[in-house]
Amino acid sequence: MKFRSDPSTIRGSIAPVITPFTADGAIDHDGLRALIRFQLESGSHGISLGGSTGEPSAQSAAERIAGMRTAVEEIGDRVPFLPGTGSHKLDETLEITAAARELGADAALVITPYYARPTQEALYQWYATVAREFPDLPIVAYNVPSRTAVDIAPETVKRLFSGFDNFVGVKETTKDFEHFSRVLHACGRSLLVWSGIELLCLPLLALGGAGFVSAVANLAPTAVARMYELWEAGEFDAARDLHYRLHPLVDLLFVETNPAPVKWVLAEQGRISSPYVRPPLTGPTDTGLTRIRALLAEGGDLTQQIGATK
Repeated sequence: MKFRSDPSTIRGSIAPVITPFTADGAIDHDGLRALIRFQLESGSHGISLGGSTGEPSAQSAAERIAGMRTAVEEIGDRVPFLPGTGSHKLDETLEITAAARELGADAALVITPYYARPTQEALYQWYATVAREFPDLPIVAYNVPSRTAVDIAPETVKRLFSGFDNFVGVKETTKDFEHFSRVLHACGRSLLVWSGIELLCLPLLALGGAGFVSAVANLAPTAVARMYELWEAGEFDAARDLHYRLHPLVDLLFVETNPAPVKWVLAEQGRISSPYVRPPLTGPTDTGLTRIRALLAEGGDLTQQIGATK
């Protein structure tokens, strides 16, 4: 809750931590605590849980809330906590968001409702309902059209940002980089925008973005956090060098559906006890593993860099 009163301080690399499961599919809370400690020790500037990388659609509301509770206990008030609290159902979204508020989350990351393909007016009403229900909690829209089949328009973001003091930003996970610029142009630079697309994380900072929520931070948290810090310090060439060095690990993430490749690597490294992903996902195929190993050999040195970045 330390950062809730001033969400503009929620900047940098917000690591979207995977949800570790045991080999029989139960949430591994001890493993989750260890992953969060790993992120904090590695210099990540914040923690997210329950975004796409965390497999939220394969969990019950009770499981997601239990995971948030574990995360809050481990984080304390050391860095901001931005849990994903949205779903395709409004009542479930309100239930999970209420729990996040009570647990002390600094902001709630609310995905556009998936499958139904709501209109822009319907999206406005959806977020307006959440914002009205939790006036003391900063709300961040999570725009990820590749998974939800709906894209929240810049004009809709502007309506929400203008109409609700607690609607503070958007996590943009679209490869349409013009969209990033149009959102900031419509709303002004006081809107907080984070990139959820790995190879657009660094470019967004040039437009005035607040940072990124990049799944590659699960593998190379120090490098991802350092990239942000170098840019902020004006060391642009060094930041670009890290951007390009991260390319193999970015490609690794998406050899097969995220987070299966990440979980396999973390299990191989001993950071989690099992690479299990819940259905409908499966672990990497043999063909996928061949590619994952090759990319890890190319970029794996960055996974070994661990330590506070400053």
